Amino acid sequence: MTLRLYYHPLASYCWKVLIALYETGVPFEPELIDLQDPDARERFVRMTPLGKFPVLVDEAGGKGFPESSIIIEYLAGKYPAAAKLIPADRDLALRVRLSDRFYDLYVHEKMQKIVGDRIRPAGEKDPSGVARARTELEIALSLVDRDMGEGGWATGLTFTMADCAAAPALYYANQVAPFGEHHAGAARYLERLMSRPSFARVLAEAEPYFAMFPKS
Repeated sequence: MTLRLYYHPLASYCWKVLIALYETGVPFEPELIDLQDPDARERFVRMTPLGKFPVLVDEAGGKGFPESSIIIEYLAGKYPAAAKLIPADRDLALRVRLSDRFYDLYVHEKMQKIVGDRIRPAGEKDPSGVARARTELEIALSLVDRDMGEGGWATGLTFTMADCAAAPALYYANQVAPFGEHHAGAARYLERLMSRPSFARVLAEAEPYFAMFPKS
């Protein structure tokens, strides 16, 4: 096995990469890291000083990659099975990358702001920052409604890197700010994503850890 993924099954950006790996069938070795374990954290930070998930290491090639989009780009460039996640056509590829950035920056990041505030000590809460994140998340979800009202996937009829990004972003956004009643297009898209075998597998593997997710 030449690919090793350092991850945690509850970490949302790890989901993005796992979906890509399961979608394409690229073989890899999962390496679960428990950052609550001091020894495991120390080893992980030695490898990647920022201590952020996920990290993919190509042991045969002697290369390592952090950041979910970069990992998927690497997979698409090296493995024919993964190439479908980023179209060869330049204009289509740009659309996929733009949609990937949209879900990461305007859905995923806003969701993480809300979740992150839940685990802050009482005296360090950021209510104005959370309110701003909720407002910006609402705007982003209205754009998802507009673009996904007719069905399909993020950039058309083909499942791509953009959908790998959308799945964890929308799933966790719906946990922190349920949107089914107000954003029907986004809700239907999330249902399609959750029915996709690759994402269903990720959710099943994460289920034993859901109790760790901060509910409020």
